[in-house]
Amino acid sequence: MERAIRFYKNAKQDWYADIPEWGGDIADLQMVEGADELLNWVAASGDECKLLMADKHFESSEILELVYTREENLGGGGDYMLESFRGEIKNHRVWLCGVTEYVFKQLPQRIYFKDLYNL
Repeated sequence: MERAIRFYKNAKQDWYADIPEWGGDIADLQMVEGADELLNWVAASGDECKLLMADKHFESSEILELVYTREENLGGGGDYMLESFRGEIKNHRVWLCGVTEYVFKQLPQRIYFKDLYNL
């Protein structure tokens, strides 16, 4: 499964995923617990970025590795580790909520991604 997803900052400078078909609460699309920091790195000083994301490897992709699946009472979704980003060691933990399962139809062991705005 492969999908391009746009991420944007709102007026409060909080990051959100732009998933038009999402039928749930907009708050579910807010990027928190490390995902917001990752998007700051991707977008540099910008307020928007677009990531090609996949559960299969593709050329020039960064990798998020699933390290822990959260119980629903702990927010669901999974904790991922970003070992490196653009060649720099990060060891950065990122929580991706249940919307990840909605997008991928599962919680992938690895999520491969790259910035489509700055190729």
